[in-house]
Amino acid sequence: MTGPLLIPAPTPKKSHTRLGLVLAIATALSFGTSGALAKGFIDAGWTPGSVVLARIWIAAIALAIPTIIAMRGKWSVMRKAWPIVLLYGALAVAATQLFYFQAVVTIDVGIALLIEYTAPVLVIVWVWVRSRVRPSGATFIGAAIALLGLAVMLNVFSGVTADPVGVLWALGAMVGAAAYFILSARQDTGLPPIALAGFGLFVGGTGLGLAGLVGILPLNSSTDPVTYVFGSVPFWIPLLALGLVSAALAYALGIISTRMLGSRLASFVALSEVVAAVLYGWLLVGQVPGRFEIIGGVLVLVGVVIVKLGEKEVDALA
Repeated sequence: MTGPLLIPAPTPKKSHTRLGLVLAIATALSFGTSGALAKGFIDAGWTPGSVVLARIWIAAIALAIPTIIAMRGKWSVMRKAWPIVLLYGALAVAATQLFYFQAVVTIDVGIALLIEYTAPVLVIVWVWVRSRVRPSGATFIGAAIALLGLAVMLNVFSGVTADPVGVLWALGAMVGAAAYFILSARQDTGLPPIALAGFGLFVGGTGLGLAGLVGILPLNSSTDPVTYVFGSVPFWIPLLALGLVSAALAYALGIISTRMLGSRLASFVALSEVVAAVLYGWLLVGQVPGRFEIIGGVLVLVGVVIVKLGEKEVDALA
């Protein structure tokens, strides 16, 4: 602990940012559970689309009552906020996941993830255009290091395939991911974070359900036990974890932290989700990270730190 006579108490802005960083890391840790948990279902015969659909709807149901409570006395704001809710549900929830699954049909998973996770670059450009404040040099350097680390982690330098159709689907997923940060950061709608998450998950779940009904999103599931490194468990236990932790909690915390940090910084902190996913893969399904995953993870974290320093530089000049 620091002594009060040596270091002055942090300003509210600094405290706000620190809390936002903590919540953003908690968001990444929550989102990061989805891959390892989902793998158990896929090995048990579920299609990825079924896992995603169940995950989103469990989250939407879990947030229904908190959303209603949060909206007491505020239902009038929906007259202004409904376009944001529809965009959030359609782009940030449904399109991101649907387009990603369409992409991996024709291109490598690593390439699809790399394209999707370049969303922070799109966020930088969006904020730059909207605010007319040029990002600092540290932001650009940090972005390059973080994306290089992501490429190393995903091992995209070997066996690369780049079917144009798959690349287009992945770019669509990138736009959806960028929309998640841009829309989450908006504080002018009057919607509480929990309400935006709840309504958005309902809209996204409805869209994914319609995609399943028309056959765009293949759906197949099973009630067989799901197996992880520690043994088999009834399917409903990890399914609840998927819905409550990797969706309901993750989306709600994500909106809160993004409003605190801004879309640009939050989008780079979110890259730590890939690092968390590697660790969960090790703990839950026995996928031991290799040297490339470790090196790439370190580069991602270094890049995020440099971007954070770049944000301080911009704030100082503002």
